[in-house]
Amino acid sequence: MSPITETELLGGRVRCHQPAHGYRVAIDPVLLAAAVPAVSGERVLDLGAGVGAAGLCLAARVGGIEVTGLEIQPHLADLARQSAEASGLSDSLRVVIGDLLDRPSDIQAASFDHVICNPPYVEAGKGNPPPDPVKAIAVCEGAAKLADWLDYGLAMTKPGGRITVIHRADRLAELLAGLTEQAGDIAVLPLWPRSGEPAKRLIVSGRKGGGGPLTMLPGLVLHELDGRFTVAAEAVLRDAGDL
Repeated sequence: MSPITETELLGGRVRCHQPAHGYRVAIDPVLLAAAVPAVSGERVLDLGAGVGAAGLCLAARVGGIEVTGLEIQPHLADLARQSAEASGLSDSLRVVIGDLLDRPSDIQAASFDHVICNPPYVEAGKGNPPPDPVKAIAVCEGAAKLADWLDYGLAMTKPGGRITVIHRADRLAELLAGLTEQAGDIAVLPLWPRSGEPAKRLIVSGRKGGGGPLTMLPGLVLHELDGRFTVAAEAVLRDAGDL
């Protein structure tokens, strides 16, 4: 078992416990949380919660929300609970161990104001899975494909609630196909590595049962030419600003 380290997110507002080796939390869950327009009193489901980074960043940004994390790997679920305690957010997060393909009975359908997820980016059967099994589950699709993540997320979202996903830009067509039958008011926010470079990641959000056209948002440039985060990115990643 890999030793456990603590990583600070949002300028120390969140203290994330995670394995020292294998899959490591990067900026994606922080950006995902910043894109969710939650308000106090709302309920949020974090699909594939891992060590709790996205849900805890959202709870740190928005007081008074209730986050449920669904995680298939028990040891990561334990780390999410430890992260919540270390961050002073135990009252805001509960973690359920389960598989979205075998819906846990204690997560009720159509009961969440927001559903967020950071699904595996690599399609099943493509690429070379990392040798670390924990990292492989996080980055490579298994039995649950992207469409399954979206179907489950939409089923758990209240009518009028929002589902928000961060994913690879080259899978935008799949994301839109999985959302448009049940959701509208879809917004796409590109995440550019540097100014003038194509987006590699994007955040897509839709309102269940909503209407209205698709909106392409201005997006966020993450890095300066020298590799430093831009001022706008720092405002989100360190200062808990929103997108």
